[in-house]
Amino acid sequence: MNTSSFIEYLTERFKIEQKKRDRSGIYGFTQRLMAYNSNKIEGSTLTEEQTASLFDTGTLPKSDDYYRAKDVEEMNGHFLMFNKMLDTLDSKLTQDLIKQFHYELKSGIFEDRANGYAIGEYKKRANIVGMQKTVLPSQVPEEMNKLFTRYESQAISLETLAEFHARYESIHPFQDGNGRTGRMILFRECLCNNIAPFIIQDANCPEYLDALKAYHNTGSVAELAALFKKEQDYYWNECQYFFAE
Repeated sequence: MNTSSFIEYLTERFKIEQKKRDRSGIYGFTQRLMAYNSNKIEGSTLTEEQTASLFDTGTLPKSDDYYRAKDVEEMNGHFLMFNKMLDTLDSKLTQDLIKQFHYELKSGIFEDRANGYAIGEYKKRANIVGMQKTVLPSQVPEEMNKLFTRYESQAISLETLAEFHARYESIHPFQDGNGRTGRMILFRECLCNNIAPFIIQDANCPEYLDALKAYHNTGSVAELAALFKKEQDYYWNECQYFFAE
């Protein structure tokens, strides 16, 4: 199966299984895989088993451990964001669409609302990532416009996506949820541009963060694009199970 056939299969099965609420196929597999890994990268304490249970039944398995309410809320938000991504595949990627992704991810998070975070809108307060300063709130609209102008002027490739993602994360347009919206954009744009999609695994988080740091320090996306290629191979291989007869 070539890349075009793979993407055609994925989008068809995603939409069919989503509509039928079938959680046993490649749609459910991808929802669980992406939600677990993308949230884990951001510090979620939920396990793969707990993520699967939450997606499949809306409940968590009995445990002696405590669950963080925010982890559960953000996992549910990620499921909703994935569905929004599928529902808008025929639409052009815009800043408004990214804000819709953010709203789906964050609208149900009590802690964020209690802290006065902007939900579905760009950040109102300055924030940093580790010790790295990000773009000030007043500068976000201009920097996002520049980001989209450059992106739309290029042929879309894995390297183009790596540059877009690295610049997006450097801007950090939202108060929180930038990594998860950014990785959702990557998956979507792969589907929309005949590029094999991928999911960044938490196991590769150190490599991922180092690649983003390399872009910040040198402007090179070579390390990030190489990681994307490795993750393409992983997701492709994992999906082979669903092609078997």
